Amino acid sequence: MSVAHWSLPHHDGSPVYVPEPTPELGGTVPVLLRVPRSSDVTSAWVRVIEDGEPELVRAQVDREDERDVWLRADLPVVNPVVSYRFLLDGGTHGYQWLNGTGLHGRDVADAADFRISTFEKPPAWATGTMYQIFPDRFAKSTDRPTPDWALPAAWDDPVIGEGPDTPRQLYGGDLDGVTAHLDHIASLGVGTLYLTPFFPANSNHRYNASTFDRVDPLLGGDEAMARLAEAARARGIRLMGDLTTNHCGDTHEWFQAALADADSPEAGFYFFTHHPEEYAAWWNLREMPIFDHRSLELRRRLYDGPDSVVARWLGPHALDAWRIDVANMTGIHGAIDLAHEVAVTIRRTMAATVAESFLQAESNHDASRDLLGDGYQGTMNYAAFTRPLWQWLIPPQERPYAHAKYPSLPNLPGSLVVQAMRELSGVTPWMGTVHAMNLIGSHDTHRVASLLGDPGVVDVAFGMLAAYPGAPMIYAGDEIGLETFGPEYARIPMPWDHPERWDARRLAHTRALFGERAASEALLHGGLRWLSITDDALTFLREAPGESVLVHAARAPHMPVRLPAAVVGSHLTGLAGTPDLSADRDHWVTLPTSGPAFGMWRCE
Repeated sequence: MSVAHWSLPHHDGSPVYVPEPTPELGGTVPVLLRVPRSSDVTSAWVRVIEDGEPELVRAQVDREDERDVWLRADLPVVNPVVSYRFLLDGGTHGYQWLNGTGLHGRDVADAADFRISTFEKPPAWATGTMYQIFPDRFAKSTDRPTPDWALPAAWDDPVIGEGPDTPRQLYGGDLDGVTAHLDHIASLGVGTLYLTPFFPANSNHRYNASTFDRVDPLLGGDEAMARLAEAARARGIRLMGDLTTNHCGDTHEWFQAALADADSPEAGFYFFTHHPEEYAAWWNLREMPIFDHRSLELRRRLYDGPDSVVARWLGPHALDAWRIDVANMTGIHGAIDLAHEVAVTIRRTMAATVAESFLQAESNHDASRDLLGDGYQGTMNYAAFTRPLWQWLIPPQERPYAHAKYPSLPNLPGSLVVQAMRELSGVTPWMGTVHAMNLIGSHDTHRVASLLGDPGVVDVAFGMLAAYPGAPMIYAGDEIGLETFGPEYARIPMPWDHPERWDARRLAHTRALFGERAASEALLHGGLRWLSITDDALTFLREAPGESVLVHAARAPHMPVRLPAAVVGSHLTGLAGTPDLSADRDHWVTLPTSGPAFGMWRCE
């Protein structure tokens, strides 16, 4: 039996429901519950945790209109993180809990409670569209001598995607090349440019840095970074760097000092089991020795205080944000777990250096424990967005696509996909969800055009990327339809001199989608309210004070989805090329049944 999701009570952490998202410790914070008049809920309490003990606060009627009754409770802010959920009267058993994963007619664990924190909220710009650049493969401004470790490649040479030469193949992209193409990036509605590592290293990916003190001369050096920062800011674009706080390269000056002297301060930066031959390394790759964060001197140099690497590269001539590589592993080794302390210290250093800085984490799975707000402020959202979306859109296969050590990707119906999205985002505070880096492809994945195949299905993926809560990230080249399987093969140089390889329709569609997003308060900061979930079509509202946007994504033709005009409005203005819709004489709006297809409408 189909559930009329629009008739269910709703709450999320967005401004419509939590108008004061960062309350003062010792004060109160109002939370609002929307109860549609079609719902059978008659009253509500809020269960809030105070010093570890649950208390119940009665919700009172705040206001009413022809569609909804709004209940409000003022919760005491006893602890830095306010954890709460709603207890609702009504329903089949007269007993329901509403938490971050939805409605439950039974008792539930605390893990998916709604959470509000007193920590400083991320800057408003951090929900804007991001654009990821792998510097060696984006654009080249000049020829430079090839270092001894590298295998030179001409810009149109095929990518070496497997074998020992994969990290050695050097195309010579640089930061001045990025600067030269900022107008293209800006045309996509981008607010943040995310650069994978720019420090010197003996690889094209540069995740095995040899120093953190300067920009790689192969990229143009510190001066090129300053030029890029100035030109980006002139277009309203921020810069995000990529830092490996989990490890460095075996050529790093600190590691070389550690190898040379077992009694040096640097030797304490690493996990030596037998000096100098045996040490812990990321994924057992000897070229990437792991940091031991018990070393106070390592912390001071890397991320603790104004003289650290983290602080040095923030500011008007460089970065506004850091993305921390393999953040899920950083500070954790055997019985040692300093992950939270590392994140909090990095965030504290950033806040003291740049007023509106932002700290993003890389994680491939559930990162909710790291997203309370005092450390990492968002994560690469593979778990709660990318993988579920892929599983909905990927073609059915005899042997589901598997990515390295991560689980396979079977084709799943919409109901299971939304369950996964809600379960994984439901254990994450709203601030972590709305500032997560959503993606449909990255330098670590297949190209989305190859993975999904059907251009109409790829349209749906781009539409969901633009419309779902979080900060969408476009991987350079996906906006022009670059294709290839294999994460390493997918690191294709941008074909600037080959317009015949560009998918002009994909580019126009991407510009339209993300241009609309950049101008919409609902898409930038609004909440998420599911209205209809079927195997082949997903429909939801993004709600902000003064604006609501209806989103409808279909992977295939489907039965009509009909919504009350009382919920979505009597006239819907199409966005990004979507035709307008109006309610019928019975006050219902019927959405298009075609698929694959994507539509967005501003509700009026």
